[in-house]
Amino acid sequence: MSRIGRLPVRLPPGVTVQLDDGSVVVKGPKGTDRHGLPAKIRVEIGDGMVRVVRDGDERQTRSLHGLMRKMIANSVVGLSQGFSRSLEIIGVGYRAEVKGNAIHLTLGYSHPIVYQLPPGMQAKVDRQTILTLEGNNRQLLGEVAAQIRGLRPPEPYKGKGIKYADEHIRRKAGKAAATAGK
Repeated sequence: MSRIGRLPVRLPPGVTVQLDDGSVVVKGPKGTDRHGLPAKIRVEIGDGMVRVVRDGDERQTRSLHGLMRKMIANSVVGLSQGFSRSLEIIGVGYRAEVKGNAIHLTLGYSHPIVYQLPPGMQAKVDRQTILTLEGNNRQLLGEVAAQIRGLRPPEPYKGKGIKYADEHIRRKAGKAAATAGK
């Protein structure tokens, strides 16, 4: 049996889970989330806990077992606490600014880039170079962070670009250092 799938999901105060016509509805202080249940996957709710149970032992069912449990757990955490992801902008003249629901980025191109945030996402900027994204949907947060990082990925020689705060960039020696050893 799946090690992740068999773990129960504890419900914090203020978060409720309901079954509604073949889907799981999670409600919390930060909103509502809905996940469709695949065939042969059941959800049992009781005692402030949610358990995901599978009917059958096919490969597809086993893989969906852990996935559904993790999706429900992410919804519970996201709707009670929320998720955040930090990005660092490195480079001379590179900076970000939040105006309304859009992020204005200056990344060394001939024009500023305006990134429109999807609904349910917030952003804040510290010192013009640290961008923090917040939201209650973990998947959407990861996609938005990856798209913003993709606007100017970090390069290996000087490290300029947008990187995740916990990311380590492998640096390469430049042309001068490569020929000095010959």
